[in-house]
Amino acid sequence: MSFRGLFIAVLLSTAMIVSAFVLQAKRPRVEVDRPSADLVKATGKCADCHRKETSAVVHEFEMSRHAKAGVVCLDCHQPTKGQEPYDHKGFTITRKLTSNNCRACHEQQVDEYMKSRHAAPAWAAVTGAEDFTPEQIAFAEAIHPGAVDRPAHPLVAVQGAASINKGCRQCHDIGKPNPDGSIGSCTACHARHVSSVELARMPETCGQCHMGPDHSQLEIYHESKHGVLFNVQRHIMNLNARPEKLTTEDMPVPTCATCHMSGLEGEKFTHDVTERLSYFLFDPISQRRPNYEAGRRNMKAICLKCHTNPKIQEFYGGAEAVVRSTNKLVKEADEILAGLRKENLLTPEPFDEPIEYLHFDLWHYGGRTAKHGAYMGGADFVQWHGYYEIVSKLTELKKSAEEIREKAGKTPEESARAAEAAQAAAEAAVEAAEAAAKAAGEAAGRAAEAARGADLPADVFTPGANDQPGGAADASNTPK
Repeated sequence: MSFRGLFIAVLLSTAMIVSAFVLQAKRPRVEVDRPSADLVKATGKCADCHRKETSAVVHEFEMSRHAKAGVVCLDCHQPTKGQEPYDHKGFTITRKLTSNNCRACHEQQVDEYMKSRHAAPAWAAVTGAEDFTPEQIAFAEAIHPGAVDRPAHPLVAVQGAASINKGCRQCHDIGKPNPDGSIGSCTACHARHVSSVELARMPETCGQCHMGPDHSQLEIYHESKHGVLFNVQRHIMNLNARPEKLTTEDMPVPTCATCHMSGLEGEKFTHDVTERLSYFLFDPISQRRPNYEAGRRNMKAICLKCHTNPKIQEFYGGAEAVVRSTNKLVKEADEILAGLRKENLLTPEPFDEPIEYLHFDLWHYGGRTAKHGAYMGGADFVQWHGYYEIVSKLTELKKSAEEIREKAGKTPEESARAAEAAQAAAEAAVEAAEAAAKAAGEAAGRAAEAARGADLPADVFTPGANDQPGGAADASNTPK
């Protein structure tokens, strides 16, 4: 054989071998992995039984990305550290799956979730600190001061266990502590056996909890232009796109997950839903979050995929004006109750007098809804479900306070003097609270950013004189 022929033969052989290695590397994991005999046996046996007893479970799993990647039942159901083992037809599995089982493959996502308000603060908002270990409380308090080391919500005692167990806890168990030391379960958003990214991106998934008169985000979304466009264009979207590769071609219209979590066109994707928020909108008086500047910057980076900088600034200016305005109205309502308490005309116990429910409805329903509507583009929720509810209930509140004083034998002059004194005291208290909140927020912000341990994305806007909270249009009204 000539040298030329030998060279061509060697070259072709090498190319064939390299091609074989390349093709092998591209094959799905399920085709090339060599699982243990136990895993092979378990997969077949699990499906054989569950097709007869709970057939939907098998069907859901077969549709999942986990199944396509070669994940089998025991990969998820085998016990991890701290979990109680359970003998199930010859296989050792855990009695309860938790976020720790998902952590084996999705460590970054679980760590981000643990730092969010979906974790421990969600459960503590109902039950308080009693179900948490000291270590869990310390971890959460370092990031969200006061959110976990707190008493149970006063309505727990008023309504009773039956209401709370089938009501509040059904949503707030996203942050429930588990016996293995973990918090919550990823299935709240992704569902158990389908483990779907598409499901987590659907507005209705978030709307399982974020709906109703006290947090009407789902209803607001469907009223907004975002929601209307999504309902029309849903069929052309690729909601299964991988987070690190998601583009506006996949999702030209945002859902909840797009704005709050997704890594659209190279932006950082996250399971910490607080990273792009700037105010505590759920509070009666909404203060800035410790990560206020970073939160605005992170959210604006997502807005910029569809909207221009001036439009974004204008939108934030209007939304922050609503926050300041509702804060003022709620403070006025707070002062009325503070005056009655100072005159010993109300008991110290919460939710034992009609006026307290009226006050609660004012901020918990009307106030929250107006603020959420402003930030999500729901005009009707700002006005009729928001401000109208606030001002109408404020009128009822004032009338109720007059009746309480009249019943107690107070003259109009005495009531007026008491109201003025109460208002002055309340204003002083509000100023002191705002100063304390600002100082605490700055300290908490430094601690929270250190606790998160992640670099913040670069600002998409150049800081300048007009880059004030609320934008150039209302920079002079920026809260002090």
